[in-house]
Amino acid sequence: MASYDDRPWLSAYDPGVPADIDIPPKTYTEALLEGLKAAPDRAAMHFMGTTISYRELDEMSRRFAGFLAASGVKTGDVVGLSLPNIPQFLIALCGTLRAGCTASGVSPLLTPKELAHQLNDSGCRVLVTLDAVFERVLTKIEDPLPGLTHVVAAGIGDYLPAVKRILGKLLKKLPTGKVTPLAGKSVLSFRDVMSTYPPDKPVDAAAPDDICLIQYTGGTTGLPKGVELTQHNIYSNLTQVRNWTDFELGKDVLCSGFPFFHLAGLMFGMTAMSMASTQCLIPDPRNTKHICSEIRTHAPSIYANVPTLYQMLMEDPGFKKLDFSPAKIFVSGAAPFAVESIRSFEAIVGEGKVVEVYGMTETSPIITGNPLAGTKKIGSVGVPVSNTFVRIVDVETGSQLMPVGEAGELIVQGPQVMKGYRNKPEETTHALREHDGRTWLHTGDVARMDEDGYFYIMDRSKDMLNVGGFKVFSREVEETLYRHAAVEFCAVIGQPDPKRPGSEIVKVVIQRSAGAKGKDPETLKAEIIAYCRETMSPYKVPKIVEFIDQMPLTTVGKVDKKALRTK
Repeated sequence: MASYDDRPWLSAYDPGVPADIDIPPKTYTEALLEGLKAAPDRAAMHFMGTTISYRELDEMSRRFAGFLAASGVKTGDVVGLSLPNIPQFLIALCGTLRAGCTASGVSPLLTPKELAHQLNDSGCRVLVTLDAVFERVLTKIEDPLPGLTHVVAAGIGDYLPAVKRILGKLLKKLPTGKVTPLAGKSVLSFRDVMSTYPPDKPVDAAAPDDICLIQYTGGTTGLPKGVELTQHNIYSNLTQVRNWTDFELGKDVLCSGFPFFHLAGLMFGMTAMSMASTQCLIPDPRNTKHICSEIRTHAPSIYANVPTLYQMLMEDPGFKKLDFSPAKIFVSGAAPFAVESIRSFEAIVGEGKVVEVYGMTETSPIITGNPLAGTKKIGSVGVPVSNTFVRIVDVETGSQLMPVGEAGELIVQGPQVMKGYRNKPEETTHALREHDGRTWLHTGDVARMDEDGYFYIMDRSKDMLNVGGFKVFSREVEETLYRHAAVEFCAVIGQPDPKRPGSEIVKVVIQRSAGAKGKDPETLKAEIIAYCRETMSPYKVPKIVEFIDQMPLTTVGKVDKKALRTK
């Protein structure tokens, strides 16, 4: 019988990937600066027809660091970045880190109250945001923001070619907003920062234990929590990812629709810069025509997206006509990728190119991944990366080990695990617990491990349903439903059973495929329930089937079950 501590997954590692890496006490900022200097003439990013080289990124980030120093911002102060995937995000991020400050991604889609909470909770000193967000959200905040001293407003068109910028404004295709004075705050434009401050700010050295990032988790209940990730957390996960993949210094081109304000997108971008890789910036991941244009023009070698975006790309006729021979891997994460959908996607891009990974904000973020060259088990999230221990424990006790093959809560230990939650000592203590002399992060995810050490995510513990005493894993039901021709997207949620207090009814919300939209809804519901009765145990069969025109998605592109529950 396989043992978790024996790490049965090690036999699945690709040749040359070590079980344990000697990770020196370095900072991510050191790795970033190495990447900025490695290939100065190489393109750091492509953005809607504009290309910025690493030499230019290095200079512009030094100007931003100079602005922070001249503004009285000190080492360790927090700079919030509330931007889509545009050049200003990466420029400000690099400048923030080389100034010794802490960066914090802030979603541009937050409401005024949500934005006020995040700025105050993080202790944000400087906020870099879109002019459109400035007018629509920031000026509507009623709560005091005592820690915020400076606001830098950026425009979508700041780095667009002149023709696109002028036409975008004339045709009103570029979101813009009016930037006005804010009482007690210094307000200036990103352009002013770039033109006013000289690029001569020296680097303020950060220590490995300094906080590099504060990233807020969406959460399913309550207010988002700020995850504190140290410089060494990020450097460790960067080292793990470098060893796991075949990133080549100064050679790869990356394309990702993950937003930078989310850790999946941010770490992908940070890895790219440390490796002198070129990035194709995708400000609107729902614009599949733009993504196809970037692929056609720049021939990316590495992709990373949420499964829903891969599915949306498959629906674009132009995607199937592209040349994917330069593509090495298509990383999929942040949500389950249905097995049938993976097979359909690989029929277009190439067999074996999809690499499912698993991680979370609290782990910088990668925990597991399928091997690149070795055995990929479709439907699994692969095996733990180097220097990482994973166990499956009883959901109720939180400590009793589950037998191999049985489901329980996934806990993880490794150098990429967070320092803790900002200003939340009780929640930190609950998440980080001591077992056998080591600190383990309790993920809240329900998973199982097979005999070969591959892990399968069954559900979030909060999404697991209790149906008459039976456990129902929503992903398992969803995987079955995705094999039905009428299902484009689906989400399984629980609804209280009025006849059985404490028990739930299985409900499925379905976005119908194009071919099923013309069918009578009641007839189609009966067909889907009949299909479920044939393919799953009776207690798993949905009692309620609801059709929806457009499945709600989170800012990252995951199905938003929280929104479905509150409908």
